[in-house]
Amino acid sequence: MQPNISPTSEQTIQISPEQIVTSTKQPKIHHPFRTRSRKLAILKVDGQQKTKPIVWFAAILCFIFSLVLIFFGIATVICYLALKPSNPSFDISNATLNVVYFESKQYLNGEFDLRTNFTNPNRRVHVKFESLYIELLYSNRLIASQTIKSFTQKPRETRLQEVKFISSLVFLPQEVGVKLEKEVQNNRLNYYAKGTFKVKVNMGIIHISFWLHSMCQIEMTAPPAGALVAKQCITTRS
Repeated sequence: MQPNISPTSEQTIQISPEQIVTSTKQPKIHHPFRTRSRKLAILKVDGQQKTKPIVWFAAILCFIFSLVLIFFGIATVICYLALKPSNPSFDISNATLNVVYFESKQYLNGEFDLRTNFTNPNRRVHVKFESLYIELLYSNRLIASQTIKSFTQKPRETRLQEVKFISSLVFLPQEVGVKLEKEVQNNRLNYYAKGTFKVKVNMGIIHISFWLHSMCQIEMTAPPAGALVAKQCITTRS
């Protein structure tokens, strides 16, 4: 008798080594030559697009502008090295202290005449002074100020400029006022003149501008015939 096999019972199927199992699904094969050809086709289409004329025009303008900048830069360096411009100098040739007196003990009145000296030491370079401003100080206190009109100097030229300072009711602390009165009695007064100037150097079509800052220490005799005894000026560039 054959044993009964129920439908729900598990069946074991044996496959011999000679049998070959084939699958209907085949693996996908990537073709690198097809992918590369597609990329080349895309690049070829992009390369066939013409550049707009306005882009070429802008590129040419930028190139010309760059050449002009390089040319002017080289020309400026050559001119500067060839001419070697020196800084103009500022000095004081003479000074007169006419009046010094106080009102209400702390308010100064005074009159001070200053003769300044501007010199252009260059042999081939013209210079122009602009924004000239001079201050008169006593004990680091501003007591008067004056502006000077712009002017131009030729090579090796010297210019004398009269500057008049008038102090009217300038407040000074008590200790500063006492110091000034003692100096008047001792017939020796110490002032400072501070100058700020903008200088333009002209080398043909090339212009260079910078600032000069001068500080002069001035020793005077007492008024009414206050005369210049000694002076020392230092000028720096910025």
